[in-house]
Amino acid sequence: MNEIQLRIPAKSENELFARNTVAAFALPLNPSLSELSDIKTAVSEAVTNCIVHGYAGQEGWIEIVCRIEGECLHIQISDSGKGIADLEQALTPFYTTLPGEERSGMGFTIMQTFMSTFSVQSRAGAGTVVTMSKDFGARAEANAQ
Repeated sequence: MNEIQLRIPAKSENELFARNTVAAFALPLNPSLSELSDIKTAVSEAVTNCIVHGYAGQEGWIEIVCRIEGECLHIQISDSGKGIADLEQALTPFYTTLPGEERSGMGFTIMQTFMSTFSVQSRAGAGTVVTMSKDFGARAEANAQ
């Protein structure tokens, strides 16, 4: 097992750092370019959600924990922001709390689609935790069948 922990300010300029750091951490799993793209996209969506929705322009921190166990990359991304009032509604494709902005409401759907497992826990006023994993090698092949 190998693990990293990152704590970054909730600023849009840190989204690129987060996605590239997690992708670099995954390299020992020998991911394809497509798998790397999936990881980067899922991490970008989670970090952007923390910044845009969790903190909504306020200062705060994003915690990222990544762990490699066997042929699986586990990622947990959390904030201590405002949380999600209606998680079921937030998980609905195309739902967004910011319709006036260029937000598609597809962030959670993208994370769920690109990763092997995905879950969200949130409490209003206490923050949100996104947990996801990506299988590689024989483990990914077994799950694809």
